[in-house]
Amino acid sequence: MKLHGLFDLTGRVAIVTGSTKGIGKAIVEAFAQAGAKVVVSSRKEDKCQEVADAIKAGGGEAIALPCNISHKAQLRALVDAALDNWGRIDILVCNAAVNPYFGPLAEISEKAYDKIMNTNVKSNLWLANMVAPRMAERKDGAIIIVSSIGGLKGSKMLGAYGLSKAADMQLARNLAVEWGHANIRVNCIAPGLVRTDFARALWEDPDANKSAVASYPLGRLGEPADIAGAALFLAARSGSFVTGQTLVVDGGNTIASGS
Repeated sequence: MKLHGLFDLTGRVAIVTGSTKGIGKAIVEAFAQAGAKVVVSSRKEDKCQEVADAIKAGGGEAIALPCNISHKAQLRALVDAALDNWGRIDILVCNAAVNPYFGPLAEISEKAYDKIMNTNVKSNLWLANMVAPRMAERKDGAIIIVSSIGGLKGSKMLGAYGLSKAADMQLARNLAVEWGHANIRVNCIAPGLVRTDFARALWEDPDANKSAVASYPLGRLGEPADIAGAALFLAARSGSFVTGQTLVVDGGNTIASGS
């Protein structure tokens, strides 16, 4: 096998949720550059179309399919529309997530807890269940869940979010066991602090940024492209013998003393 073929997605169809900005946008762009036909999806149709148009302008293949992952009917419509357009789904990246609460678990409301767990975990399960059977028919498929190092550590203020991300890691492990017989690989990526709008409050303040950078052995925070590279590895032939794993992409934060 030629080396470049390890990262070639030509002919593959990929759905990436939450792909109009940040990590999701970087992933969908990387997949398109690697030859995949990509489905750009987030809640706002105009934003989806904007990213899809940019990909097409650059020579890639993309369609825009808006979806609020909190609604099961919309997930079903997303999958059906992707199949109607391209007849198959080879790669699913569950990237969309929410965090409506910042504070200790002792004070979280039931509404906020349910929203976090339903959106960040249950929706990923529903979506995986919708795409896996068709993948199984071809004995090939890759599902990637974007988790977080928050799922590996305790936190005074992000406990509920971390709980959902830890659940995603177990979801990947279990789906990998259930679907491995059909050559479907299921993995998580656990990013550290990445410079995205989603995490802006954690890095935009100069003092907070300085403190965060000090805890990263590489001496910098992550960029969306750093996570896209890991996703490409897991989605392509390069990751053909990797399943049920959580790939930590955090600049060394979780292994640094005092982090």
